[in-house]
Amino acid sequence: PPEQTTLLLLEGVHTFGRMGNNLIEFLHSLQFARDNDAVVGVIMGSWPMHLILDMWMAIHDGDVAAWRAFMEQAFCIRIFDSPEETEQYKEVIHMETRDLFMYRFKGPLNQYIEFQGHILRTLFRSYNNGIGVNMRQKPVKDMCSVIEAIFGNEKHSAVYSVVHSRSLEGEPGRILLGRIAGKVDCDPVAALDMEPEYVKAILEPLGMLEHPILFITDNQRPEILEKLLADPDIGPNIRLIPEEASWVGGDITLAVMADVFIGNPASSFSGFIAKSRVSLGYDSNYMFRGKNDDGEWVDTCDGRCIFNKKVMRSMA
Repeated sequence: PPEQTTLLLLEGVHTFGRMGNNLIEFLHSLQFARDNDAVVGVIMGSWPMHLILDMWMAIHDGDVAAWRAFMEQAFCIRIFDSPEETEQYKEVIHMETRDLFMYRFKGPLNQYIEFQGHILRTLFRSYNNGIGVNMRQKPVKDMCSVIEAIFGNEKHSAVYSVVHSRSLEGEPGRILLGRIAGKVDCDPVAALDMEPEYVKAILEPLGMLEHPILFITDNQRPEILEKLLADPDIGPNIRLIPEEASWVGGDITLAVMADVFIGNPASSFSGFIAKSRVSLGYDSNYMFRGKNDDGEWVDTCDGRCIFNKKVMRSMA
């Protein structure tokens, strides 16, 4: 009953950071509520609604009531039309999105991965397929549209890798990756620079240099792509996402469904992709790499590291 229930209320449209951060904020809100015996309440039209519906759980046939019931059941949340509806609750907790981003689970890592993985699987079970509308009543896009644009009728059998290049505004990115490297001994710059030697060391042993390599980037450092295109082993198989087809949801799906994903642990966008892949059973994720004493590139941390608060801090 409401009079015995504590509510964590998500409201407003202002968020902390870009989409990768916003996804963490939503995941952390559900974790906070679970850890503190509370229920997440969401105001209609607030930031989580826009964030989710653009990619997952679209409203179908204009049936807002059915969509609302589905959302509430899927995430064990309550959706309100206005803050006044929450006045009957025992306690209403208001947290800035920055505080949600900074929240850290203090229990065992396996418990954290289990619950976060459950949320991620819940999202992807209801990915948008181009049918329905979002919170603004605009038609949603198909999450598989980028895969379709690149591979067409071969999309179900396509074998490919994705390289996600994220520079993170230069020096701040190097500081952040350097801090992560200090925890797990991965290279402090390799995932930022994506040199051909680094990418080849991952793909060649897997036999993936013979297959398409899709490149996703923030375009802050065009020289990274130029080097990869100039490499005789990598260049011939580099494929760029057509500008007219590229959008964030399609890029996420392309990366999540890849046979191999090479990302940057300092990027919350890469982190979301890696967490999603781990949760969906894809284990070819290359985020934490360093050279051993013999000068060979090796993994310095397993797939669970992307969820580890000791390594990733608030980005976990």
